[in-house]
Amino acid sequence: MLHLEEIISNSERLFVGRDIPEYYYRDTYVKNIKPVYAVALPKTHEEVKALVQFAIEKDLVMLARGAGTGVAGAQVPIQGNELIIDVHLMDTIIELDEETLTLTVEPGVLVGAIHDYVEQKGYFYPPDPASKHSTIGGNVATNAGGLRAVKYGTTRDYVREMTVVLPDAEEMTLGSLNIKSSSGYDLKDLFIGSEGTLGITTKIRLKLVPLPKANVTILQAFETVLGATQATLEILKSGADPSGIELFERQALYYAEQNLGYPLKSQVGEAYLLMSLDGNDLNELTNRIDLVQSVTSKLALESHVLTVEEAKRNWALRDNILLGLTAFTEFELLDEVVPINKFAELIEATKEMQEKHGLNVLNFGHAGDGNVHTLLMKDDLTEDQWTKRRASLLRDLYQKVDELGGLPSAEHGIGIVKKEYMTSMTEDVNLDFMRQIKRVFDPDDRLNPGKVF
Repeated sequence: MLHLEEIISNSERLFVGRDIPEYYYRDTYVKNIKPVYAVALPKTHEEVKALVQFAIEKDLVMLARGAGTGVAGAQVPIQGNELIIDVHLMDTIIELDEETLTLTVEPGVLVGAIHDYVEQKGYFYPPDPASKHSTIGGNVATNAGGLRAVKYGTTRDYVREMTVVLPDAEEMTLGSLNIKSSSGYDLKDLFIGSEGTLGITTKIRLKLVPLPKANVTILQAFETVLGATQATLEILKSGADPSGIELFERQALYYAEQNLGYPLKSQVGEAYLLMSLDGNDLNELTNRIDLVQSVTSKLALESHVLTVEEAKRNWALRDNILLGLTAFTEFELLDEVVPINKFAELIEATKEMQEKHGLNVLNFGHAGDGNVHTLLMKDDLTEDQWTKRRASLLRDLYQKVDELGGLPSAEHGIGIVKKEYMTSMTEDVNLDFMRQIKRVFDPDDRLNPGKVF
C-alpha cells in the first residue's frame, strides 16, 4: 500500500492529523468544519494521480482546493476524515504558443498573474473576476465570469483543452486545440463548472485574443438603483458594446472608500455605473463614448470619462467592496442571475424584501449580464435575529429569482451554501441526470461529495 510520505516527502507540503494548519478549517459561510485526514500539496500531475490512488486504497473521500477564495463552500470539507488535495503550488505558466494563440498553465496559477503575463506579450485573456488572487483551476471549476463577461463571455469560452485526473486515478484529456468540434459529446464543457465533483484539473490550455489597443472607463451617478439599471438597458441596446458594466450602491461603496482611504470620482446620487469600452480604432471608440453619454443623458446625474489614473483608482474601489465590508461587518454574498430585462425588477424586489424582513440589503454586480451580487448585512443584529431573518429573506429572494427565469448562481457556484436552492429551482429530471453523470465518473462518490445537488 502507498504511504503519503512516499508520495510527498517534503513536510512543508504534507500535513496530517493535528499538524493541519488552522486555515483549512476556516470558511466565511461554512461553520464547524470537522477534522480531515490530511492535506497534501502536490506540485506535479503524477503526484495528484498518486494521491488519488492513495485515497482509493485508504477508502478516503477527497476534494481539490486552490486559493480558497470560493464563497459557496465547494472547496470546504463537510464530512470529516477527507484528504484535501491543495493544488495552489502547481502554479507554473508552462507555455505561450503564439501560433495557436493559447497559453498552457497549471491550475494553481492566479488569474491576475495570467493577465499580467499575457498583456506584457501583447495578448488578452478576457475573463476578469474581481478576485484576481483566485486560481485559474478554481475559475474553471466554477466557470467564473467577472467584469468583462457582457462582451467577452465566461471562463468556459476560453478553455481549449484540459487534463484531469478522475476519481479512479485515470487521466483524461478534454477538448483540443481545434477551434471547431462536432466530434462526439463535449466532455470539456461538462467538467467546466462542475465544482470539482468529476475530476481534478492538472493542466489547462487557454484561448487568448489580441490585446485591444485602447480602453476607456466611464463613471456615471444616478439618483436611484432603478435609474442605474434603466441606463444599463439603454447602453446595451445602443450598440455601444461595453466590455463591462458594473453597478454598485452608495452604501456598499462606502466600505471600499473607508478601506482604501480615498473617494469615488463622483459623490452624488445613490447608485453608480462603472463601465469600460475597448477597441482598436480611437475614432470609433470616441463615437461609442458619445453614444453612451447620449442614451443616458436623461437618467444620469453625472457622467465622467476617467483618466487612466482615475480609472485605476475607481476600479480598485469596485474591487474592494467585499474587502471593505469584511473589515467592518458580517455579511452574506449572493450571485444570483436573471435575464437582462429582469435585472431592474430583481433589484427593486430586494429593496422590498429589505423592508419586509428587517434586514439591510445592498446590491452590486455585473449589470451588463444580469448577474447581481446581493449582500445581506448583519449589522448589529443578534446571531438569532440574523439567522432567522436571513433564512426568511433567502427563501423569498430565490423564489423571486425563479419566477423571473433566473438561476441561483452565475459564477460562484452552488457548493454547499446554495444547494437547497439549486434543488428547489431545478427540475427533478435535470437533477436526476446530473446525479447519473456524477455516478458515471465517480461511482464511489469519492470526489467532493455532497456538493451542488
